[in-house]
Amino acid sequence: MIEILSAAEISRARRTGALVAAILQALKQQSTPGTNLLDLDRAAAVMIKEAGAVSCYVDYAPSFGRGPFGHYICTSVNDAVLHGLPHDYTLAAGDLVSLDLAVSLAGVAADSAISFVVGDPASPGGDPLIAATEEALRAGIAAAGPGARIGDISYAIGSVLTQAGYSVNTQYGGHGIGSTMHQDPHVPNLGRPGRGYKLRPGLLLALEPWVMADTDQLVTDPDGWTLRSASGCRTAHSEHTVAITSDGVEVLTLPE
Repeated sequence: MIEILSAAEISRARRTGALVAAILQALKQQSTPGTNLLDLDRAAAVMIKEAGAVSCYVDYAPSFGRGPFGHYICTSVNDAVLHGLPHDYTLAAGDLVSLDLAVSLAGVAADSAISFVVGDPASPGGDPLIAATEEALRAGIAAAGPGARIGDISYAIGSVLTQAGYSVNTQYGGHGIGSTMHQDPHVPNLGRPGRGYKLRPGLLLALEPWVMADTDQLVTDPDGWTLRSASGCRTAHSEHTVAITSDGVEVLTLPE
């Protein structure tokens, strides 16, 4: 299903997006050496409840997972890149963490992910994996807008990632979002311009480039959810929910 939202629904989506961004930034601040992933999950649960929102993850049970997920945030560390199931792990300085959060507020969902290094980054310029996903996300957003096509976004994202020297896995990517978290259209992180669904005002998309340092192959943890790089290399993931407007694109999950 491809859902086109009304102006009133887009207004509610802005509130949801702001909430998701605020929770992610709060959790990033809490992600210091010695913090347990289960503590981050509990903190997310409290903030979601206090905002009057609903988690999109707790009861989520898609065909590709061993559901229901049962937690409030995805916590992926180092070689884990997607759907990281919170577990009894204590963060250490230098860990590369990806936090992915989706909630619904007033009937509209928003989805976002951030990656960061716990403690001081290894280099003053930051982690190149994270930088590549953030640059690819900016390129994908710039390629969106009324009349553009899904392939334009996919091409923009994939071009940045491949030019940075990374191979791109297309099993998982961006997606439509609205009254539910995962909807059509699928937005792969690699594609051909001018192809695919034509974007219309009122469409919400979650764009999410992710990359692994030296492979495009995934393996699944015994927990049935956490996806890791097959080689054990580090990974990164960046995501924003955007709204297609009559004159461009609006990012709904930017932190203040």
